[in-house]
Amino acid sequence: MGMLSNIFHKIFPPSHPAIAQAPQGTTVPPPAASEPQPQAPATVHLSEVDVEQILNDKAQHSGQPLNWRTSIVDLLKLLELDSSLQSRKELAQELHYSGDTNNSATMNVWLHRQVMTKLAQNGGKVPADLKD
Repeated sequence: MGMLSNIFHKIFPPSHPAIAQAPQGTTVPPPAASEPQPQAPATVHLSEVDVEQILNDKAQHSGQPLNWRTSIVDLLKLLELDSSLQSRKELAQELHYSGDTNNSATMNVWLHRQVMTKLAQNGGKVPADLKD
């Protein structure tokens, strides 16, 4: 299972469309550029998941200070996922990062915003200031 899929599985309930569209052992595919994507209606769907609330609840019960709002490392730790540099480089590759993965500070900022954006694109309610 890809890193993004692992993140989705930790945040979205099993019945959520973001999980249902990614069978076990696969990653969530990015939308194909040539295929028109349906526009999400302005109304909130029942499948929308309040990512901020879920992560705040997890942080409150984590027993350690984790700043998931700005740190991809802390976000991964909060979700009990591998936060090593190698793991983050794999996530960067999965999300098509074109920068230098040896510049971890820049990559980490980019990864955090991309993960928040992907969560929002797949039915997560994410604060506007946390996504691209």
